[in-house]
Amino acid sequence: MTAAAVTGEVTGFKRLESETSKGRIPGNKGIWVGITCEFVEFLVLFAVYFIARAHFPAEFEQGGEKLSRLAGTTITLLMVTSSFFIACSVATMRAGQRRASIGWLIAGLVVALGYPLTKFFEFQWNMANGVTGDSGIFFTVYYYLTLNHLVHATWGILGILWVLARHLAGGYTSDDYSGLEALASYWHATDIIWLVLFSFFYVLV
Repeated sequence: MTAAAVTGEVTGFKRLESETSKGRIPGNKGIWVGITCEFVEFLVLFAVYFIARAHFPAEFEQGGEKLSRLAGTTITLLMVTSSFFIACSVATMRAGQRRASIGWLIAGLVVALGYPLTKFFEFQWNMANGVTGDSGIFFTVYYYLTLNHLVHATWGILGILWVLARHLAGGYTSDDYSGLEALASYWHATDIIWLVLFSFFYVLV
């Protein structure tokens, strides 16, 4: 590691420490309004899940056994890994390492694209095994919540593409990277929601 890189990391750490002490919220107000709306939406959907589960416990206990846990686990690993890569992109940009930041962001995008691809193959597997939205209340709720999440993840992927384009054009610096932080905040929020969905449909059966 060069002296310049070390100096950049130290500077980035000091800036982070200063921002934390001031209580600065990462990203911008707009993205946090969006994240709040996303959380409220899924809280309502989670309420629907628990109400349906309370009324049809047997269907929910049996339904999860018909889903592909391999697909659910793969998506979980993809989401967590892409979130980590995007966090690394923010950290390296904060330290003034623009090229490394772009590299981490590209890695986060590539891994994130594995989510819709895995979901496509999972739905194909479901259809081949007779798992459709008409197969019972469990699967109706499963498709509604997971497809809703896929929509939010797709918005996140489009956001990664936009931020990457700006990053490549030199739109961010070590002093101004709020757009990159906003993206990371949204993607982490979407990741958290998936972890809950994974528990509901693939684990708690």
